[in-house]
Amino acid sequence: MSSIWGNKLKLSLFGESHGEAIGVVINDLPSGVKLDLEYINEQMNRRKPGTHKTSTSRKESDEYNIVSGFFNGKTTGSPLCAIIYNENTKSKDYNKLKDNMRPGHSDYPAFIKYSGFNDYRGGGHFSGRITAPLLFAGAIAMQILESKNIYIGSRIKSIFNIEDNNMPELNKNFLNNLKAMDFPVITPKKCSEMEEIILEAKEKGNSVGGIVETYIINVNAGYGEPFFESVESRLAHMIFSIPAVKGIEFGLGFDITKMYGSNANDQYVVQDKNIYTKTNNNGGILGGITNGMPIIFRTAIKPTPSIFLEQQTINIKEMKNVNMQIEGRHDPCIVPRALPVIEGATALVILDMILEREGELWKI
Repeated sequence: MSSIWGNKLKLSLFGESHGEAIGVVINDLPSGVKLDLEYINEQMNRRKPGTHKTSTSRKESDEYNIVSGFFNGKTTGSPLCAIIYNENTKSKDYNKLKDNMRPGHSDYPAFIKYSGFNDYRGGGHFSGRITAPLLFAGAIAMQILESKNIYIGSRIKSIFNIEDNNMPELNKNFLNNLKAMDFPVITPKKCSEMEEIILEAKEKGNSVGGIVETYIINVNAGYGEPFFESVESRLAHMIFSIPAVKGIEFGLGFDITKMYGSNANDQYVVQDKNIYTKTNNNGGILGGITNGMPIIFRTAIKPTPSIFLEQQTINIKEMKNVNMQIEGRHDPCIVPRALPVIEGATALVILDMILEREGELWKI
């Protein structure tokens, strides 16, 4: 079982990519929360393989079975456990990889850490497959937050060297529209260009990565605990737990270093007895605490490490250099499928912070 995450909420994941099942246990969910299972299904479908022409051909229904903590349509307050059974594994594709350490994967460090007893098939417990139960938990958190008018949405900011630079007006309708898109890009032309470069990489047996930009609206000012429990710290901790994530930046991120302080500072204004900032260069967070503006951050996703091109590696058993070619069914770009996982993971962090401050009876 993975290490337990969370301060108020407690979350743990279990299972392997080619094992019998994967799943999640959520402790300290407030009791009496009505779960909209159709909403959860919609979020799970966004991550499912085979739903877009750029994704892997592996078919998984991702149907979950809630085995505890849920009764008569509502949470009971006891640990909520959900299991997803693996249905479409092809473990034989990995038999000859047992001793060959795949470049870009966790095979070698996992072999060392677990003395060679780790399940290497499909990445085992390190696989992106484990993000399915993470998204299940995140979907629960999202619907609780939405009941309080807090909305989370993301767009594909870039794929390889193709960027969608238009900055949207952030509101509930816009974020819900993003969720309804199977390839959420604001500019239609950029969408077709991104899809084209993914399919071109696939045809060559290669892969590409990209950037996901995430927005959170209607979080009140005052959440976050400096220094080690800042909003950035907690979000980064969770987001970096998602396989293939290699970077995260908030607001303007590294680009803010190219500005004078007079331009970088977000100046305050009062409008209709509410406090806003004229700009949002700091992404809704100052001093590690929310300031009431939309929280904005970007996540860098690396190219899928499983590619069909021949690569150099080592045979750990024979301790020699070898060439290998990975077989199987793999995404040429995992960015579209990682996007809803980032949203779900984000929702867990925001809900955890709110419950920690407001208590488990937070007017659910």
